[in-house]
Amino acid sequence: MDTGASWQSAQAALARRDIPEAQRQLRAVVDQQPAHAYARVMLAGTVLAQGRLREAVQQLQQAASLDYRDPALLLRVAQALLRVGDSEGVARLMRNACVARCNDSPTLAALAHVLQSLGLHADALQLMQRAAAVGFDSPDFHYFLGVQLQFNGELDAAEQALTRCLLLNPGHGRAALTRARLRRWRADDNHVDGLRRQLQTTATDSEDTAALWFALYKELEDLGDFPAAWDALRQGNTAMWRRLRHDRLADHAQHEAMARLAAAGTFAPIESADEEEGAQPIFIIGMPRSGTTVLERMLGNHSQVASAGELGDFAQQLRLAADQAGRALLDPALLQALPTLDYAAVGNGYLRQTRWRLDGQRRFIDKLPPNYLLAGPIARALPQAVIVYVRRDPMAVCFSNYRAMFGDSYAYSYELDALAAHHAAHAQLMQAWQQHLPGRVLEIDYEAMVHDPDAALAQVLQRCGLATESGGSDLTRNAAATATLSSVQVREPVHARNIDEWQRYASELAPLRERLQKGR
Repeated sequence: MDTGASWQSAQAALARRDIPEAQRQLRAVVDQQPAHAYARVMLAGTVLAQGRLREAVQQLQQAASLDYRDPALLLRVAQALLRVGDSEGVARLMRNACVARCNDSPTLAALAHVLQSLGLHADALQLMQRAAAVGFDSPDFHYFLGVQLQFNGELDAAEQALTRCLLLNPGHGRAALTRARLRRWRADDNHVDGLRRQLQTTATDSEDTAALWFALYKELEDLGDFPAAWDALRQGNTAMWRRLRHDRLADHAQHEAMARLAAAGTFAPIESADEEEGAQPIFIIGMPRSGTTVLERMLGNHSQVASAGELGDFAQQLRLAADQAGRALLDPALLQALPTLDYAAVGNGYLRQTRWRLDGQRRFIDKLPPNYLLAGPIARALPQAVIVYVRRDPMAVCFSNYRAMFGDSYAYSYELDALAAHHAAHAQLMQAWQQHLPGRVLEIDYEAMVHDPDAALAQVLQRCGLATESGGSDLTRNAAATATLSSVQVREPVHARNIDEWQRYASELAPLRERLQKGR
């Protein structure tokens, strides 16, 4: 059978969902035509459907090694590489000359999303602006343009892009929420009436409706109308909770399983481990909204520290070692595999996937808060890594989660019982890491950090083997892009204004406080 016949047979097999036959035909295509990039991408997809990650990575790496003149084809390969976690391969692919020559606006916007996924926000913004220059004018495009402008600190331009999005689609909830977070609104300058009108016309339990409620909450709180703000916040969380739900028992079981592995010595250091030359990571972990971004921005001021952003690379290296495809940070199958993994290979793979981000620095920051679940594997795989846990007052961090709207990322955050239960599981696991990984996890208290940022920063730098530098705690010095919910706030000096914000709603949050005190 020639290449064309095999390709057509593969398409037919995929259409009828016959994965084994599609895989057989796609192997025939790449055997006959090794440079058939689309066939390699589709073959990788069939392999992933069978749970085999390593072969999928191999197929996509071969596809990435080809010479590209078509940016749309390059985009397809880059998106597939992202799905398997090969960030270094994606970064190399995105340097291809055809990206610079591209003038198709939808392709430019999609390539910008790839760069955004890598944390290369300045580069992503350039592609977005090129797409705008050649006439791209859809609501979603202006929303994502606004987001990129916000990440890069161009807040006035971000507001203009988000306003354009909402002019084209007034019910675009995410745009309304992002705009609401850009600044503090006043009685003579706000969108409260417009948000209330829009809520009357949007589907009740849609994500757009939830985001509109969260936007209304933010603007009402700015105006000092706290009873109405709380009602809007409650409505937004209820809408998201109905969409997502959350398995509290599974969440608790996952945390307990990691603590048992720690107690069993699964993550004990390898005594014979040789010291790895080259830059080493600083993992900043904790619950979302616990102050991890503040610490990251201060550390990022240091001449010997690079900020890599919130990376999924470590979890993906665990999956690669286990040869298990999956999108979750951790799941039952990966948990079962953890005692059997080659942690030296995990660590080496992680460093290979991350060091391309450096420009001669000795340390780099990986600030993915949920990596607290993986502190044990991190300590085992990367004996020279510094792991910093930012701990915040339970009521403050839980309220900050409840008011955040994380999309689909943290389903526990939309219901107070689930939020309290998750915090308890989180706190218990962190105690287990401290007990079973003695000396490996440096704990920083958020409230102490914002009152004396220089002292907290000096403590972390000492652990990293770095000298303090003048002005390190001045957040306004750090002009780098940041993609977190704190991207507006962390461009201000460090302050303690947010410590007790939950007390505005003390009566409404009384049940949460009671549950946290019981440690459920």
